[in-house]
Parts: sequence; C-alpha cells; structure tokens
Amino acid sequence: MAEKKLTGRIAREKIKLMEAPRPPAGVVERFKKLGDCTGVISDTMDELGIPLGCVGASVLKPTIPGTIMVGPALTIRNILQRIDPLAGARDHVNRMAEFECHNLAQPGDVLVIEGVPDISNMGGNSAQTGKRQGEVGAIVQGGIRDISHQRAVGYPIWASDITPVTGKWRIEAAEINGPVLIGGVQVHPGDLVVADDTGVCFIPRNKIMEVLEAAEKKARSEDTRVKAIDSGLSVPDVLRSGE
Repeated sequence: MAEKKLTGRIAREKIKLMEAPRPPAGVVERFKKLGDCTGVISDTMDELGIPLGCVGASVLKPTIPGTIMVGPALTIRNILQRIDPLAGARDHVNRMAEFECHNLAQPGDVLVIEGVPDISNMGGNSAQTGKRQGEVGAIVQGGIRDISHQRAVGYPIWASDITPVTGKWRIEAAEINGPVLIGGVQVHPGDLVVADDTGVCFIPRNKIMEVLEAAEKKARSEDTRVKAIDSGLSVPDVLRSGE
C-alpha cells in the first residue's frame, strides 16, 4: 500500500509512526460503559502498581463539560520557534504541524499535544478538521483558542491554557508519534486516553486489558456501595457492602 501523502509541515523523519497503535477490539466501548470513571481507573492503576498516569481537571480543563472521551493517543510535541514572532508573522513562517496529525489520524484517535504554554497550539479550524477526520477530541498541555468554534463542532479538548495568542509564528512541531510529557505523565502513541470532568487518565498500551478488567470489577463494587447508600443502610453496613 502506498504511503499516505503528507502535508509537508514537518519533515518525514520526524514522524516516528505513520499510525498510532490500536487498542484491542471492544476495549473503547467497555471503558465507555464505565461512565465517569477516571477515579476508578486511578485507584485501579495504583492497586496494580502502575505508575501514576492521571492528571486532574484543575490542570487539564475540559472545554465541553459532561463529555467522556476514550481513545488511543496520537501524539505531537511542540516547541518554540527560534525567531521573532513579529518577523514570523510578517513572513508567514508557520511551522505548526497538528494538521499533519489530522492527516494521519484514524477514526477514534485522541490527539495528545505536548505544547507551549500561553500560546495556542490549536484553534477552531484545526478542531473542525480533526472532527472531520474522525478524532474524538484532544488533550493539550499548553494553550488553545477559538473555544466557541470547537464547541460548535463537538470537538472536546482538555487543555491547560486558553489564550487568543496564535502559535502560527511562535510554535514549531518537533516530533509526531513519539513520547510526550503531559502533566508529568509520559504518554506514548497508542496509550489509551480516558477523560471526563474529573481529569484525564493515560493507560500504557501494554496494560490496557489488565486495567480494564480490574476497573470493571471495581466499578461493580462501587455500584453495590452506591445502592447500599440509597437503600438507607447504616454507615458501617455501607462500608462493608463494597468489600
């Protein structure tokens, strides 16, 4: 099969994988059935001895509250350009490459950007393109803009900064589908992203099934305890109900 035509926004050698690895069949749907589950996943990862892989919503804030997002990570790492941004604006020196990610995206991907703070790493047209390409949303350690446009097209983003300042003349893409650092968590392409109003969890791709099966068991226990609370059981009996 011929390699996909690229946009040219980033050198081919800086694209480490042309496709993010896919999760096992049915995994995304099973995680979605757990609902608002980042707390359960965080506890599960702790109990399984998997290093901390969750970032709170006080750090990565959701642009569309009430959204639950699950999908494999398609990663990009951005850095500052080494030029005067006003000179870059004059000469239209745009070295951003999240559109190359949209070009490479497979349906269900989550775009994960290790970006630059206080500068927009993606805006409304980018979000609309990602939506059209089948992405389910994005995680951005750094700035984003055009929030109303992103909401209008139904493209949720969890981001650390919101700003009108463009990245077009300020940001340069360093690498696509390599490791990125998000809120202190190292994320690799194909790691599973689970995000809700409480925060974002990154599950290493070689631990996905282990975490899923343990989280499903923990969620059933939590459901039993919730029903015990609603039933009027005494507090000691409620505590015993989830054991």
